[in-house]
Amino acid sequence: MNSLKNRLKDFKLSGICNSLEERLSLAKQKSMGYLEFLELLVEDEYNTRKDNSYKKRFSQSKLSSYKTIEDFDFAFQPSIDKRLINDCSTCSFISEKRNIVFIGKPGTGKTHLAIAISIKALMKGFKVLFSSCSELLYTLNASKADNTYFKKLEYYLSADLLVLDELGFKKIPSYSANDFFEIISRRYEKGSLIITTNKTFEQWTDIFDDHNLASAILDRIVHYSTIINISGHSYRAKSLKKGGDSN
Repeated sequence: MNSLKNRLKDFKLSGICNSLEERLSLAKQKSMGYLEFLELLVEDEYNTRKDNSYKKRFSQSKLSSYKTIEDFDFAFQPSIDKRLINDCSTCSFISEKRNIVFIGKPGTGKTHLAIAISIKALMKGFKVLFSSCSELLYTLNASKADNTYFKKLEYYLSADLLVLDELGFKKIPSYSANDFFEIISRRYEKGSLIITTNKTFEQWTDIFDDHNLASAILDRIVHYSTIINISGHSYRAKSLKKGGDSN
């Protein structure tokens, strides 16, 4: 048995290796045929590789936390169409190279939903990358100093789904606006975006100094996007109020 397990490890068949003894015992109890036994072992290997792939992609995604659609309180945010969110959760928008834009005040659940949809995408085998807008722009600007700009640019372009969180919380300086446009224009019709913002589209000119550049960015994002406006109250304010009531 040890010799067989070592050989399986050499062939990187860890799924079969880890379940072999259990499957042998089950096969003996149920008098399984060779083909049925082999199918069980192959299924174990497949599930192990699928699970390892998900764990690796989750780690690489840089998601700030783990959120699910099931945990979201739709009753607190009635302005959100749950059916629309469930449709987004199928991740067909990624295959279609479309975008999702969440617009709402701070604390209304934009990031929660963006992360939850990202988790669904990871489960379906897509490569996801999460970043705040300020972090992305800082990284790109800093990379110009050590000549790694194009490598970093490719890093943000390589994901099937790029999630840009908190657009509009900080005004984008003029030296970074072109970098943001570069990301948006290169992903246009080639890769999907989820953007969360506290600014309406009419207010995007406040984010960028160059109004023409703001219009060009907006045009590329909105063209193939599902727009989800959240008009409800802040979850965090709700939690603070509950805490105050209990004192």
